[in-house]
Amino acid sequence: MTEQSIIQLRDLKKAFGAIEVLKGINLDVPNNHCAVVMGGSGSGKSVLIKNIVGLLKPDSGSISVLGKRVDLIQGDELDQLRLSIGYLFQSGALFDSMTVSENLMFFLERHLNLSPKEANDKIMQTLEWVELPEKLNDYPADLSGGQKKRIALARAVIMEPKILLYDEPTTGLDPVSVRMVSDLIVRLQAERGITSVAITHDLLCAEIIADSVHFLQDGQFVASGSLEEISRFDHPAIATFFGNETSHAS
Repeated sequence: MTEQSIIQLRDLKKAFGAIEVLKGINLDVPNNHCAVVMGGSGSGKSVLIKNIVGLLKPDSGSISVLGKRVDLIQGDELDQLRLSIGYLFQSGALFDSMTVSENLMFFLERHLNLSPKEANDKIMQTLEWVELPEKLNDYPADLSGGQKKRIALARAVIMEPKILLYDEPTTGLDPVSVRMVSDLIVRLQAERGITSVAITHDLLCAEIIADSVHFLQDGQFVASGSLEEISRFDHPAIATFFGNETSHAS
């Protein structure tokens, strides 16, 4: 792994039975960089980031994160590495039976030895950061879609990770909420130096957060560059993707 590279994938392959999903992925994500992965439905985007965090194991190839080989380590060593990686699920994955405060406290109690006051202060600071301190005692059912995503983001960052993985962070949100969540992602990078990989089909989100864009098609990256460069790339799947997005947005 290069000195500046926080995440490095080399010839990553993953199949489910006879279905090859990833067919040799190579990716370098430098420190304090946001790499956005785009592609059509079923192209393997979620499988890719689940491999990065060790939720799935590759069939071959290597995954290095913060100098550790995710594809080789397991048990306590993998658990320890995961504490440095925040994961924002597409659904938000909040616990419905817990208040916002309890959702955040769940992770603090499991992983940090804080006094009740220290834990409560950390929760309030994190909620203030996502601009939702008034939702402390609300349940997920009481929140709008955008608020749920911001609370899920608060939960992902409360352990102060070095890396964040985003699985469709703005899916289903209105444009105002898309911009708000995207701006928070940019602030995380600017203020906390977080390195991230984000899956999104949302062009507004990608425009705001991406330092680089990588287009996944048929198990491989067929183009990498800025969002503008990708949008002009001469490839049928890319033309269809951006054409559909444009017509859908209008």
